[in-house]
Amino acid sequence: MKRTTLCLAVALSCVAASAFASDSAEAARSGAERSFRDRDPRGIPAPEFPKESGAVSAPRAAGPVKAAFIGDQGNGAAARATLQLIKAEGAEVVFHQGDFDYKDNPEAWDGLINEVLGPSFPYFASVGNHDMKAWPGYQQKLAARLKRISGAVCDGDLGTISTCRYRGLVFLLMGVDLMKNNDYPGYIRKQMAGETSPWKICSWHIPHYLMQVGNKKNVIDWGVYEECRNAGAIIATGHEHSYSRTRLMKEFATQQVASSDNPLRLEKGRTFAFVSGLGGDSIRNQFLDGAWWASVYTAKQKANYGALFCTFGAPTANAASCYFKNIDGRIPDRFDLLSQP
Repeated sequence: MKRTTLCLAVALSCVAASAFASDSAEAARSGAERSFRDRDPRGIPAPEFPKESGAVSAPRAAGPVKAAFIGDQGNGAAARATLQLIKAEGAEVVFHQGDFDYKDNPEAWDGLINEVLGPSFPYFASVGNHDMKAWPGYQQKLAARLKRISGAVCDGDLGTISTCRYRGLVFLLMGVDLMKNNDYPGYIRKQMAGETSPWKICSWHIPHYLMQVGNKKNVIDWGVYEECRNAGAIIATGHEHSYSRTRLMKEFATQQVASSDNPLRLEKGRTFAFVSGLGGDSIRNQFLDGAWWASVYTAKQKANYGALFCTFGAPTANAASCYFKNIDGRIPDRFDLLSQP
């Protein structure tokens, strides 16, 4: 991004309070706690939170759910306009792929979300490189919000290496390429093993440089892409301030396309990846291209800020419809999904 920072990891797990009311449940989880300092290279302490083992579960609400995906938000008028667009489009949950306000001000960042969407709006985030200096404050805001989201259940270190369920969606919020001590391919493999939800999402901030169209140079372990693909999980990233979406892929490491058809048919071994980095901070130009790209929207295409919207579970449980919309009302990309878990 515009500035390079060190990354921190925060240990945070969010669960329904009633599920851990008894002393016996407290004892069961005590041995699984891990501190933030264990993973932070600078040794900055943060509150410890319970780490649950195994898969998490939560009631799966019937009916469709509309999600918005953004990254690289900022704190100015464009960031506000993007949140207002999310509200106007009727999104019911936001997935933020890192880089919040660029001001290290968790209070102001959370305040803007509260002002536009409300203090109990379902808003989940993965850590970004520009969030690190003030990450303990950001994670406290995210934790407080999560406690107010009815039906949301998470385990792990929220936003850095965590698995959550909400409204039938299963999503991993991770700090890929930021938390160097975490085995993310192994974590993805374990968490996705036996998962039967049709809608699985891998969310992190920094993409491999071949999985964005800007001038980023990050060489991400292809293992995270391939493990998500093996599970048939959608890959959501940010970091580059533009929008781009791949075709249905059968291998990311060699950029092998499985199909260019619409709808994209997600299954084990087949998925797609996208960058949604037009949350409000800035808009960058296109430098890279490739046959694996289905849609590219950058300064070269006269892009404006906006979000990717997907309605999961409509018209049937394994169908979804998606579109990227900017704050001027333009829709530069639209596509459909069919999932076979």
